[in-house]
Amino acid sequence: MGNPQKRKGNKYENDLAKWFNEHIFCEDRCQRAPLSGGGKIGLQAGGADILGTPEIFVEAKRVERLNFRDAMAQAERNIKDTRSPEAPVVITRRNQEALNDSLVVMRLKDWRQLYTALLLDRKSTRLNSS
Repeated sequence: MGNPQKRKGNKYENDLAKWFNEHIFCEDRCQRAPLSGGGKIGLQAGGADILGTPEIFVEAKRVERLNFRDAMAQAERNIKDTRSPEAPVVITRRNQEALNDSLVVMRLKDWRQLYTALLLDRKSTRLNSS
């Protein structure tokens, strides 16, 4: 049947991909990366856990206790190894916690870019509705 921890992590990644599809893109765009739990595809290892999320490189963790800095370092190593241009994002939840209550962890410099884009979009929306 496999490792229960691995199954739990796989389910979380699938649930996150579904959440992105339903709440962000409104279409089937995202999916769990094949072998995201440490496997290799061809010669490449260490890609994002969720595929189809432009601008962000998702490292998904479903654990009770997480060392956020280690998880971020893992995402950053994987970005470097895969030469990905995306910003590293760690998304995590505990057991018995609703998916919507997952935490999203980013470096401040990357969060700033997202927040600035949001503010510019809101400003543009206000100007266009005037």
